[in-house]
Amino acid sequence: MTTTSSTSDGTTGQPVVSIASNSSADAAGGSVIDVSSLVSQLVAATAAPQQALITNQTQAVSTQISALGTLKSALSTFQSSLSVLDTPTAFQVQTANSTDQTAFTATAGSGAVAGTYNVTVSALAQAQQLLSKPFTGGAAATVGTGTLALSLGTTSFDVTIDNTDNTLAGVAAAINSAPGNPGIAATVLQGSDGAHLVLSSSLSGAANTIQVTETDGGGGLAALTYATGNVANYTQEAAPQDAAFSIAGVNYTSPSNTVTDALNGVTLNLLAPTTAGSNATLSVSNDTSTIETNINAFVTAYNTMLTAIAPLGSYDASTNTAGPMLGNALLSGTTNQIQQALYSVVNTGSSTYNSLASIGITTNSDGSLSVNNTTLTNALSTNFSAVSQLFSGTGGVATALNSQITAALGSTGDFASQSNTLVQQENSLTTQTNQLNDQMTALSASLTQQYSALNVLLSSLQTTSAYLSQQFASLPLVQSAPEA
Repeated sequence: MTTTSSTSDGTTGQPVVSIASNSSADAAGGSVIDVSSLVSQLVAATAAPQQALITNQTQAVSTQISALGTLKSALSTFQSSLSVLDTPTAFQVQTANSTDQTAFTATAGSGAVAGTYNVTVSALAQAQQLLSKPFTGGAAATVGTGTLALSLGTTSFDVTIDNTDNTLAGVAAAINSAPGNPGIAATVLQGSDGAHLVLSSSLSGAANTIQVTETDGGGGLAALTYATGNVANYTQEAAPQDAAFSIAGVNYTSPSNTVTDALNGVTLNLLAPTTAGSNATLSVSNDTSTIETNINAFVTAYNTMLTAIAPLGSYDASTNTAGPMLGNALLSGTTNQIQQALYSVVNTGSSTYNSLASIGITTNSDGSLSVNNTTLTNALSTNFSAVSQLFSGTGGVATALNSQITAALGSTGDFASQSNTLVQQENSLTTQTNQLNDQMTALSASLTQQYSALNVLLSSLQTTSAYLSQQFASLPLVQSAPEA
């Protein structure tokens, strides 16, 4: 005989206890409840509502953390565009031009001041070059051995010549590879009259003269020496010479044709003497092109930031979908501060150029900015100082924005405060998850103990039932008396 019974969980109507018995199980007194499956279902049903709540809250906090990171990143990127606009120094960008670029070119750097100057170039700086007397044996001709002391300006070095390099070619190679050589290049030039040793300085200027003396006490290398009072062994092909020029009538000399110290912030590259009786003109002016590029980059950076953060506070009515920071005070406060700076009127000293709109930067219907470069160029050429003050002065647009963003993103700013709050919420939810897991572990152990005990009881009842059935079956049959 087989019997089956079940109990319901009271909520879903699905059986959670299944008790089955048959004659074999009865006789054996076997287990009648799947305790593991039953306990697992009961624990899962108990934990599900609380776990669902924790999961939803955790997802919401994670979304907020991600959105905050997006906002912070967008602001940081935008702030980097302010570095070329937020200080007066950033606007001290000059350009230099020459009216005679065959005579000289010029570049302006930090410290250059706008102005126009007459420039006269009298002579170019040049380096010394010496040509030795001919050696009839050619480059392979033996010269001699000994030690040469060579100097260029105030720097000297020694070259020792032995039997391995005592030819003209060997001497040249030894000079070129000598440690401490400050810039004397040696080469062998073959002519119809024989081979010549050529010594060339890499340093221009009157002070950078070449001298060659023999210091070994002998005379094996005397034919290669050259110094004041001893010039017979070489012909000077090029004399060491300083550049000579004047700026605004002020004479100046330089050992190099690249001059950085004559006019503050300006580098001159001298190329040729100017025509006798004429001047070239050097003009130093504000580099409006670079400033215009920087301002356009600022507008582009703002529009990029706007594109990045717009979805955070958006709402799509067609799908009833809200951005993760819709209604968030930090988002609204940050955007409001930025807009106040953009739309502010700044004391620039000019009633014409005192706002972004006045220099051609206007707001589109979607909140983005656009630039009228014709208006901007005209503002820069008309009143460069006012445009500089508009961005970099006290209360300037770039100055205010940089200050606001720095404060907001700082360690004690609003972003750090909200980030700490979200991290605390996330940690709290993790703690709740761990506590729930601990509670369910304890519940599982308790239910397992209870249903295991019930299992033993049911098994005992089955055994008793089987025994009674056997006893009843063994009783003699009682027959009724036959009827008369």
